[in-house]
This record gives sequence, C-alpha cells and structure tokens, in this order.
Amino acid sequence: MTLRGAVRLTEEEELARDADEQAWADGANDRAAAANRDTRNQLLSDSDWTQFNDSPLTGDVKTSWATYRQTLRDITSTDDWPNVSFPATP
Repeated sequence: MTLRGAVRLTEEEELARDADEQAWADGANDRAAAANRDTRNQLLSDSDWTQFNDSPLTGDVKTSWATYRQTLRDITSTDDWPNVSFPATP
C-alpha cells in the first residue's frame, strides 16, 4: 500500500485489468447497437397507428409516415451503424 492508501497491483493483476478494459472497449459498438435497436423498435411501435386502415391521416401524411418507418427499418444497414442519428418524425 502506498502513502495515499492505493494498492499496487501485481504485473498479473495489471494484465488482467488491461484485458478487462480492452474487452469493455471492444464491446462499445455492440452496446451502442443494442441501445439503438431498442430505440428504433420503440419508435416503430409508437408509430404503428399511422399505418392502420382506420388511421385518421390523409394519404400524403400516411405516406410520409410510411417513409419514416422504412427509414427506421433500414437504419441498421447504413455505413455509420451504430453511430447514427434517427430521422425526425413527419
């Protein structure tokens, strides 16, 4: 233990800690992708009503919502995935 109360790690402990930190960093894209899929799925769910036959929306507005929803579905295949911005709602 040092004067400031810090515990010094052995070389083996340092290597294990470095491996843990690298594993966490390597999983950043996977965590971002999972969070973005959750957001995308919620946005799709929230806009389901726009495509129902009894929706009060007019044809052009309904088409705008359909385009928005297709953009959400396609967002996972963009080159920037998972670092994307979600489209604005119509």
